[in-house]
This record gives sequence, C-alpha cells and structure tokens, in this order.
Amino acid sequence: MRYTGPKVRLSRRAGVPLTRKAVRYFEQRPYPPGEHGRKTNRRTTGDYGLRLMEKQKLRWYYDVSERQLRRYWDLAVRKSGASGAELVVLLESRLASLVLRSGLAPSIYAARQYVAHGHISVDGRKVDIPSYLVKPGQVVSVRERSRTMQPFVAATAGVHADERIAGYLSVDHADLTFTLVARPERDQIAVPVDEQLVVEFYSR
Repeated sequence: MRYTGPKVRLSRRAGVPLTRKAVRYFEQRPYPPGEHGRKTNRRTTGDYGLRLMEKQKLRWYYDVSERQLRRYWDLAVRKSGASGAELVVLLESRLASLVLRSGLAPSIYAARQYVAHGHISVDGRKVDIPSYLVKPGQVVSVRERSRTMQPFVAATAGVHADERIAGYLSVDHADLTFTLVARPERDQIAVPVDEQLVVEFYSR
C-alpha cells in the first residue's frame, strides 16, 4: 500500500527531506518521529536496515507502493544497463514524476493528484494514470479546461520549478507544457538515494 499519513514523518524516518515542504520541518526536528526519536542512533543500523531504508526512501520519494516498486525492479533487471540506475530511470519516467520535475506541481503527491483527476494530457490526449511511462518526444501539458485553477496559475510563474530544469526536459511554464526530449540519465536525476543499496536489498 502507498503511505497516506503525514508526509514530513517520512522525511524524518528517512533521515533526509524528501519534499520541498519537509526541508523546513526537517531542520527543526532532524531526528526520527515518535517518543524515542531523539534517542535513535541511525549509525548503529545494521546492513539489512540500511538497505531496507534506502529502498523505502526510493519508494517514498516517488510515492509508489511496494508492489509497484517490485514491478519496476523486475523491469529494471531485464534491461542491459546497471539495474539500480535503470530502476531510478523508470521511476523518473513516470508521468507523475515528470509533472513534478517540470515544475507543474509543488510535490509528488500533488502531481499524482493532478494526473489522477484528469488535468494532464500527453500528446493532446487525457492521461489519468500516474504510472504512465512517458517516452522521449512526447509532449505533456495541462488541459485547457484546467488552466485557470490556482495551482496551475502559480505554475505559469515557475513557482514550483527547480532552480535548474532537468536536462532531459524542455519546459514552457507560460504555456504549461513540457516535452521529454531524451531518456533521463541517472546522473541527471537528483534523488537522495544510494540505489546500489536498493540493488543489494532486492538481490539478497
């Protein structure tokens, strides 16, 4: 199942801020949540615990369920590249992930909601599946009927955009449109996860 509780708690459990909103809260409470959070020493975590946490961080960062992540792992190991890098690339190629990365949404949770509620189109056709894998050359945009909604009006000003747009995207915030110009490369994807530990977790 996907986690649906307080999102900042995930960042505190992971030890790194997983969303923009979490940065401020994480600076105030950089320890795990719960009654004994202050006493928890992450450095004493065993090898299995470290690998499990990296896998969880990746899952939480992209807001996918355990079953979905396992399915992406099975796809990644069939590809010719390094399995860990291929896993991250697959997750980054999801429609919800790219809506976030392009600056059309403030968080992965909002991006998922925008897609699921039918506000996003791919090559002019409505797509309401957050896990849809976008291919290079495809054009993603906010549907005409949704453009007057406040979150998208804010997006036209680049409010949600990263300081530097990912090299695999061509984004026009004013037109609420972006194109996946090339397949993402692992070194272009800013994810606070050591995917090699995820590989070791699934390969145990």
